Amino acid sequence: MLESRFFAITKVSNRAPNSMVGYYRETVLHVKHWTDTLFSFVTTRNPGFRYENGQFAMVGIEISGTLVARAYSMVSSNYNDYLEWLSIKVSDGPLTSKLQYIKPDDTILISKKPVGTLIIDNLCPGKRLYLLSSGTGLAPFISIICDPVTYERFERVILVHSCRYVDELAYYNRIKNELPNHEFLGDHVREKLIYYPTVTREKFGNSGRITDLIISGKLFKNIAMPFLNAATDRVMICGNPNLVIDMKNILKTSGFNEGSSNKPAEYVVEKAFVEKS
Repeated sequence: MLESRFFAITKVSNRAPNSMVGYYRETVLHVKHWTDTLFSFVTTRNPGFRYENGQFAMVGIEISGTLVARAYSMVSSNYNDYLEWLSIKVSDGPLTSKLQYIKPDDTILISKKPVGTLIIDNLCPGKRLYLLSSGTGLAPFISIICDPVTYERFERVILVHSCRYVDELAYYNRIKNELPNHEFLGDHVREKLIYYPTVTREKFGNSGRITDLIISGKLFKNIAMPFLNAATDRVMICGNPNLVIDMKNILKTSGFNEGSSNKPAEYVVEKAFVEKS
């Protein structure tokens, strides 16, 4: 799911495949390698797997008789009949060192109970929704911008995606060119979605870290929007630990409160991941 962002690994040892009752066995349908360090894949979806856009599930494979899994956000929206996932490649990672070599017809294990805090219902009503992501933190926000409910709830949806290099801007073409022409979502996307990709280590139309763009006001100037306001704006954050920590500090000093399923508020962060895999 996420870049160097957050990772979770679960190992279930000494169990035969058929006894892994907490997981669905799905089949790989398609694999796309974006770069040497980034890939995505599509699997089948069990009809019993229900989730809210923005949630994640444990995704794994069997390695030497052991299930090795980690948390991945669903890129696909909850109305799709398939599941799509975005992942980094780590050469010595317990999971991704093997997962990056999957191919069509291989088996993937998906936990049956999706969870997560990046859900619109965890936010108070507002005018504008900011989706701030770095690297593979983009994944849950693809499902959210493809959800008609998102556009019913907000007047504007601003998706900001930061990467080191241009070729790491996964789904750029889908967001920029395909969604505005989508049969059902096109009108909403053209009217309400603002996509702001930014790159930090090479020349591109937009450059700079998300926090720097926000503090300097450059982001708001470029998209012709007012500075963040807790009374009108809602924020979701998904990315590397530095982005999460820095953005939480920025939001707190601006009067934003963190929301949850028990108490919706002005911003939410996915806290269920730990670093490295």
